[in-house]
Amino acid sequence: MGKNDNLKKSPYLNDPQCLADVIAAVQAMGTYKFYKMTFAGWADRITADESKADYWKKIFEEHPEFFRLDTERERASQVWRRQYPKRFHVDQERRLSVEEYGALSDQEKRRVSRDALTPQDIKALVDTAINLHSRAIELQHERRWWIPLVSSATGGLVGAALGAFVALLNQS
Repeated sequence: MGKNDNLKKSPYLNDPQCLADVIAAVQAMGTYKFYKMTFAGWADRITADESKADYWKKIFEEHPEFFRLDTERERASQVWRRQYPKRFHVDQERRLSVEEYGALSDQEKRRVSRDALTPQDIKALVDTAINLHSRAIELQHERRWWIPLVSSATGGLVGAALGAFVALLNQS
């Protein structure tokens, strides 16, 4: 796969709404009390429309730099947030010690998530998304540098060929 193949597949270039949706997902997934949910759950959290679950699944799949799907490919989470230990109790709104977490029942452990991202973390991810979007646009423009050159050269060749053809016709 060549460099141009990657550009054609850039989701930032394929969908004008993509950047805004990535930013919305980064913010929602970085701050919501549960770090991993179904696509319908994230669709509801981000846009208040569970029927958009397939759209959000596509966004998560197209942006592995920010999001990951679980093994069953039914739920999504944010890559950065997955790196935190799973010890934030969502009801008590505090981080549990290793001992406290170990003492919880399986039922209670369902109410434990990962710490939310800090505002600085979210800003870093948003900046990254904006930079990736800008870079995709720059690469698309760089890819087209040759079009005016080839157009001019083609026009010159066609003009020269026509001139030679007309000169041959005038000689006969």
